[in-house]
Amino acid sequence: MLLLKYLLTIIGFGLLVGAAALIVQDIYQILKHRRMREQEPPLGESEGSPAAPGRPPSTHWREAVRLAAAAILPLLIGQSITIVPSGQCGVLVSQFSGVRPWTLYPGVHWVVPLVERVVLFDARDRVFTTMLSDDPKKKGEGLRVQTREGLMVGLAITVRYKLDPSKLPHIFADLPQPVEDEIVPPVVASVFREVTPNFMVREMFAAKREQVRQAAAGRIAARLGTDGIVVKEVMLRDLQLPPEYAKGLEGLLLKEQENERLSVELEVKLKEVRGAELEAEAAKVREVKHAEGRAAVTVLEAKAQADAMQHTLPLKEKQIQQSRLEAEARKEATVKNAEAMAQAKVIDSKAELEKRKMMSDGDDYHIRRVASADAERMKLEAQVLKENPLLIQKIIAEKLSDKVQIMMVPNDGKFFFANDVLKGMTQAPATSH
Repeated sequence: MLLLKYLLTIIGFGLLVGAAALIVQDIYQILKHRRMREQEPPLGESEGSPAAPGRPPSTHWREAVRLAAAAILPLLIGQSITIVPSGQCGVLVSQFSGVRPWTLYPGVHWVVPLVERVVLFDARDRVFTTMLSDDPKKKGEGLRVQTREGLMVGLAITVRYKLDPSKLPHIFADLPQPVEDEIVPPVVASVFREVTPNFMVREMFAAKREQVRQAAAGRIAARLGTDGIVVKEVMLRDLQLPPEYAKGLEGLLLKEQENERLSVELEVKLKEVRGAELEAEAAKVREVKHAEGRAAVTVLEAKAQADAMQHTLPLKEKQIQQSRLEAEARKEATVKNAEAMAQAKVIDSKAELEKRKMMSDGDDYHIRRVASADAERMKLEAQVLKENPLLIQKIIAEKLSDKVQIMMVPNDGKFFFANDVLKGMTQAPATSH
């Protein structure tokens, strides 16, 4: 259909050009004929002069009018064919009734030439963007709003929207054109200036940034939706804080980062302490397991010894029983071992006390026996001295000198073997002579 429109347009213009060419040719012939008449000689000149021009040339005005009339038909037919491109929609405007209440969608449409015309609108998504600052080098305008504290904050916003095709007649007839310059920017700026005074700078910057965006998006969609503009997405890309507030916030963020760093270090220290505790507990468990293992080995060894010595003397059985008790005692806590050692010391002290008591009784008995013996001896000595008074002299003589040897002989010489010996010695030499 587009080819047909172009073909009809070319034919119509070709016919108009042909009609114009005929008219130009006729004008050229007329002008040429006039120049020739101006150069015609006056009457009475010699016969050798050039002949006078003939009648005026014929014209082709009728043929030119026919060609022009024939060109109007293809031109009108070509103008009546309107093609709405893909991604666009059109509004039909009549010179008599104004905007028609329907939308022309992509495709071929017929209009009344010279009476109706089609106004095209882009039906694809559009983007409205604001920058943080009014920089002429950057595409987009700046948007500055006021917060609850009264500080001015720059906003970088992107609004993605499109025109509702079903409301294009209303948009064209009732709204200022172009809509992307006259309607969308004021509405977006007005909504954000209404929303941001309800929030503080810190809330907009961090905690309630999404809440600000959602509140503004709802209001923008509601306002533009009544005018046939469908808002698909509102993005709050960035915020530009006041310089003084930005410096203070930077210092606060540094302190928060330092606090987080200290918290992380403290957590690492706690984990290290916990790791050390776990290692200590693991070592303790290992020691307990080793002790239990050693106790079990000891018990097994004791059982083996008991099995090997079960047919031996009762003393061996007592030793096996004692080994078992010692193995079980080593498996118990150190407190019980201390108590056993204390009891053993008490028993030893009692045995030592009993031993000393028995030794004291023995010494007492010995002293008594010796004293009794001495008393008996002294009694006997007194009796002997009483019966033999000469013994006193002997004792005194022994006490006087250790080099004096004294022999005491009874006066009568009875019952003394020395008298016989002496008598025998005296008699022997006498006989020899």
